[in-house]
Amino acid sequence: MARIVRVEAMMVDLKPKVKRTDAIQSFVSQETPILRIYDADGAVGTGYSYTIGTGGPSIMELIRCTLGPALIGREALEIERIWRDLYFLTHATTVGAITSLALAAIDTALWDLKCRRHGEPLHRMAGGAQSRIPLYTTEGGWLHIDTSALVEDALQAREKGFGGSKIKIGRPHVSEDVKRLEAVRAAVGPGFEIMTDANQRFTVDEAIRRARCLTPVDIAWLEEPLTADDISGHVRLSQSTTLPVAVGESLYSHLHFREYLERGACSIVQVDVARVGGITPWLKVAHLAECFNVPVCPHFLMELHVSLCAAVPNARWVEYIPQLDSLTTEPMRIEAGHAIPSSEPGLGIAWDFDAVARSAEPGSSFSLS
Repeated sequence: MARIVRVEAMMVDLKPKVKRTDAIQSFVSQETPILRIYDADGAVGTGYSYTIGTGGPSIMELIRCTLGPALIGREALEIERIWRDLYFLTHATTVGAITSLALAAIDTALWDLKCRRHGEPLHRMAGGAQSRIPLYTTEGGWLHIDTSALVEDALQAREKGFGGSKIKIGRPHVSEDVKRLEAVRAAVGPGFEIMTDANQRFTVDEAIRRARCLTPVDIAWLEEPLTADDISGHVRLSQSTTLPVAVGESLYSHLHFREYLERGACSIVQVDVARVGGITPWLKVAHLAECFNVPVCPHFLMELHVSLCAAVPNARWVEYIPQLDSLTTEPMRIEAGHAIPSSEPGLGIAWDFDAVARSAEPGSSFSLS
């Protein structure tokens, strides 16, 4: 074991390569804090987090002023203890998005350091349950895309071996959503999954109505139909439909997943490693879901989630949305429509640190020791 001697951080704004719209927003910015933690033996771990839109500078400031200084002198391999200490250090701002996203940057860096010290990839260090995970794509299913383009993208995904495509829903009238989904279903046939995502757009009654209309299309799941804090509404919806209800990307504590699962308010868990506060709580959620016989299909961050999904037995899908291509020397490995976790020690992300440094937002970098 060795103590932490230095923390370095910077933020990169990863502008989306394609236009991304859903029922409530358009994505024009992706502020990405990147953190490096050094121990006294020379081991280094790299972690990161993200925001959609704004908020990145707030994460950076929380790390710079509060969380980062608290890391200096700590034993780097005591990850659970560090996570809990930092969580309680910021108890006045937890549970909250900014704190969870800052904790995630630190926690993922500590796991990367641990894996590198042991010479093991994350997917084996954290469990080693699977060797590959099926992929579905979201990049061609945004809400502004017309029906013919949705169909073309789904057919291309099927040709590449992907198991499904996600289509954003939330057009003004349910008939518009149904028409788009029926066109995709007619083109791809019954063996290809169609996921849907409402991005918290509906009221409970409207979600129940839309679920009834979507049922004949045989969709794989109805994602974020309601606001994430409406657990009772999700219970009511889940009891009224045979469609799987998926939640998780907008939950910022592992404890919130417990209540969803206990109350039968969802049937698919989409825990996001950045938004839940890092790998440490992500694994808790995944194993909790396993105890309820519920699959994990995480949101976004495919470059990191591929290893976490391979670590646990109940991960079902990895969501294909490239994020880090401009900052890495190698993309996520894909074979026959499956994501393959890296066998290299660490998180499995081949960072190009020269590209990271060149892309850093002016004034965002700092070092603590």
